Amino acid sequence: MVPSVLIVDDEKHTRDGLRQALEENYDVSVAANADEAFNLMAAQDYEVILTDLRMPGKSGLKVIDKALALPTKPAVIMMTAYGSIDSAVEAMKRGAVDFLTKPVNLERLEVLIQRALKTRTLEVEVKQLHERLDEKFSFEGIVGHSPKLKEVIDRVKLVAQSKATVLIEGESGTGKELVAQAVHQSSPRARAPFIAVHCAALSENLLESEIFGHERGAFTGAIERRVGRFESADGGTLFLDEIGEISASTQVKLLRFLETKAIERVGGNKPLELDVRLVAATNRTLDRLVREGKFREDLFFRLNVVRITMPPLRERTEDVPLLLAHYLKYFAKENGVEPPSVEPGALRYLSSYAWPGNIRELRNFCENAVVLRRGDKLTEYDLEPKFRGETPATPDSVGGHDGDVTSRFTATTDQSNALAHRPSSQTGSLSVADNEKRLLREALIKARGNRTDAAKLMGVSRRTLHRKLAQWPELDVVDK
Repeated sequence: MVPSVLIVDDEKHTRDGLRQALEENYDVSVAANADEAFNLMAAQDYEVILTDLRMPGKSGLKVIDKALALPTKPAVIMMTAYGSIDSAVEAMKRGAVDFLTKPVNLERLEVLIQRALKTRTLEVEVKQLHERLDEKFSFEGIVGHSPKLKEVIDRVKLVAQSKATVLIEGESGTGKELVAQAVHQSSPRARAPFIAVHCAALSENLLESEIFGHERGAFTGAIERRVGRFESADGGTLFLDEIGEISASTQVKLLRFLETKAIERVGGNKPLELDVRLVAATNRTLDRLVREGKFREDLFFRLNVVRITMPPLRERTEDVPLLLAHYLKYFAKENGVEPPSVEPGALRYLSSYAWPGNIRELRNFCENAVVLRRGDKLTEYDLEPKFRGETPATPDSVGGHDGDVTSRFTATTDQSNALAHRPSSQTGSLSVADNEKRLLREALIKARGNRTDAAKLMGVSRRTLHRKLAQWPELDVVDK
C-alpha cells in the first residue's frame, strides 16, 4: 500500500513543488492552511504530515497538536524558513519527529520521510501488541462467571494497583500464571516486563543463576557475566511459579530481596537495587511446608501479603460450557476450521466430569476434539469412557467383536434370572441391573445411537431394547 503524505504550506509554489517531487512514491494531499489540514485529517488517515511552521491564521504547531490527538497518530515533520533553534525545539516538544529548513533539500526530505514511516510503523505495532496483551491477560481473558472465579477477579482488581507481593495457590492447571499476568497487566507496571520462572524445572544452582544472574568466573563454565531474571524484570513483575520447590539457600536470597529490594549476582558482592514486584505461585500448601520445616516461615510471611486461591474446575462447573466454547473456538481458528457444536448429551457429561487436570485438561480435550473431529457436532458417543464415568474399553468390550456384546448381555440376563431365585442376602454388592445398563450403553455407543443396530449387537429384539430404555430413560438415546 502506498504511504499517504499531507503537505501543509501557505505558499503555493512550495506545495506544488513538494507534491510533484513526492507523488511518484506517495499518495500526496495538500492544504493551504491549518483549517484545510484539519478537514483532510478528519476525512482520511495520513502516515506522514509535512507542515510549515509560520502560516496565516493557525501555525504549524497547531497542526502538530491536532495530528497527534488523532486515534492513529501520523509522523509529523516541521518545515521552517527561519531555522531558529527555538522553533525546532518547540516543534520537537510538541511531538514532531524532525524538522527541515527551507528551501527544502529533497534528498534529506526523502530520508526523513522513510525514517518517520519506520518509526510510525514500530509505534503502531507496539500499540497493537499491547492491545493484544491487554485483551489476552486482562480480566476479560479469564473465562468464567462462577461466584468463586468472580471472587478471584475482585481480589486481582484490588491488589493490582498496589505494590504488594502476591501469593497464588491452587492445583496444577487452574490458571495461576494467567492470573499473575492479569495482576501485571492491570497494574501501573503493565508496560514494563513480565518475567516468568518455573522453579521446579531447574536444579538449585541453575535456578539461582537464572534468577539472580552470575558474575564471570562464579563457577565452572561461567565464562561471562549473566543478567538474571530479577534484573530483566526491573520496573515490572517477576513471577515465580512452583515456589514451594526452591532450596533453602535460594529462599534466603529471596528473603533478602524482599527485605532490602536488592540482589547480588552469584559470585558477586555488589548489591543491585531493583524495582520489581514479586508474584509467586504454588500447587503445594506452604503453611504445611512451614510446619514440616521445608520452607522458611519468615519468607512465607513476606510472600503471603495477599493470597489468591484458584478454585479447581470441579468447584466451578458452571464455567465448563463457557470454557469449552472458548477453547473449541480458539483451536478451530488455529486449525482453520469451524468449531464443532457440543450436543446437550455431551455437555451434560462434560459438565459433571471432575476434570482432575483442571483447565489444562479441558484445553487438551478441546484441541483433540477439533483435530480429530468426525463432524460438525460433538456428541456423547464421541466422548472417551472416562467422561461418561465408565472404565476404558478393553479388547473384549465395545472395541472387540460384535458377538462379545451379545454374549455378555446374554450372560448378564442369565445371571439376572438366576439371582432372582436366590435370597437377597446372597446377591452381594454387584448390581446386575447396573451391568445390564452398562452393556446396553456400550451397544448404543458402538451403534452411535441407532437402536436397531444396537438391538442386533445385543441379540435381542428391538421391542426388548425399547423396554430396557423405558426402564432407564436417563440413557436419553434417539435414533441417529
